[in-house]
Amino acid sequence: MKVWINGTFVDDKNAKISVFDAGFQHGVGLFETMCAKNGSVFRAQDHMERIARSASALRLTEKLQVDPLVDALQLTLEENGQEEARLRLTITGGDLNLLQQTGESGGGDPTIVIQTQPPTRYPDAFFENGVVVSIASGRVNPFEFSAGHKTLHYWSRLLNLQMAAMQQCGEALWLTPSATVTGGCVSNIFIVRNGTLLTPAARGEEGESDEPSAVLPGITREVVIEIAQELGVGTSKQPLSFDDVLGADEVFLTNSSWGVLPVIGVRAAVQTEEGAGTQDQPFGTGKVGSLTRQLHLSYQDTLQRETTV
Repeated sequence: MKVWINGTFVDDKNAKISVFDAGFQHGVGLFETMCAKNGSVFRAQDHMERIARSASALRLTEKLQVDPLVDALQLTLEENGQEEARLRLTITGGDLNLLQQTGESGGGDPTIVIQTQPPTRYPDAFFENGVVVSIASGRVNPFEFSAGHKTLHYWSRLLNLQMAAMQQCGEALWLTPSATVTGGCVSNIFIVRNGTLLTPAARGEEGESDEPSAVLPGITREVVIEIAQELGVGTSKQPLSFDDVLGADEVFLTNSSWGVLPVIGVRAAVQTEEGAGTQDQPFGTGKVGSLTRQLHLSYQDTLQRETTV
């Protein structure tokens, strides 16, 4: 496989960055994951615009140019001869050693890497029967300056995702200290209540009286909202409590890898007279809801249509 590093293709075995890179040294960086189908990257422009906004807001760099990055994503896909793929673009603060050599105080050039892999395949049963989720250990801090951005600080998320898998759960839901739900480790959350689609307000979408949001403005999340509006389904972006989720008629999660993933309940650790165990609380009927199923199919249709040239 070929990897794109700062404008040059190299073999994956020779793909290297400096040990002085800010991403390696301090976790300074951002990333985007995307899917490609029919030889085209889905919503590449939206992904690159989001990472450029984050890079600017977090003062990582002002040098990102969206259109050349979109072209680089497509070139990487073509260089590897892939019709379907999972792509990742990573941007870091660059080589800190070079800053010492040049004496630049305003920052240097970022490191940008694009890599592709075969798409992740999920069992059909996930979408037909839904998955159960757990509750993440810890809390998301909405007042953290990087909250709501896709930074390289992913250790706690990956750890909780592993812990969820150990409980035979498909994801783990994160809460804030005030017990509002932000989403999953790698996904946005939606609930259906009385025929209306609700999702937590993302960073930049908060109301004047709301606390800052720790929710990433997901690209797949926005696609699903567009589809729902086309179907005539009411949508709302607002804070959601855990009780809101427990009382929902339907629940699902979204990301670029799986699209729309139905969730049928939550699994929590409990202590009984017999010892430690788990207990499941269903969402709604405990089965995949009709609107969730329709949105899953409509998302797949949108993905197929937009990537077909």
